[in-house]
Amino acid sequence: MAPPASLEQPERPLPGDPLLPEIPGTGVLREGDSGHGVYELQVRLLQIPQLYDGGAIDGRFGTEVRQAVARFQQRFGLRGDETGVYGDNTRHALMLRTK
Repeated sequence: MAPPASLEQPERPLPGDPLLPEIPGTGVLREGDSGHGVYELQVRLLQIPQLYDGGAIDGRFGTEVRQAVARFQQRFGLRGDETGVYGDNTRHALMLRTK
């Protein structure tokens, strides 16, 4: 006999499920990714002169975003993240320099 509906556990999304809200400031972002985290990255990249000037704010991590991240990493001598990948070291450095 199945438990009454009032006692059933609500269905929960699995990790990585697109229904889970994205938490800005966490995770690694790379070319091909999209979402709110990429949107936030684009907004921050635009705040650094000659990095992503005129770049789109569309939440898509394309070639232009990858190149801007790589320029940022090179300009500030960042290590620890793959070139053009927005990982923990790059995120921390960009957050310190933008709002």
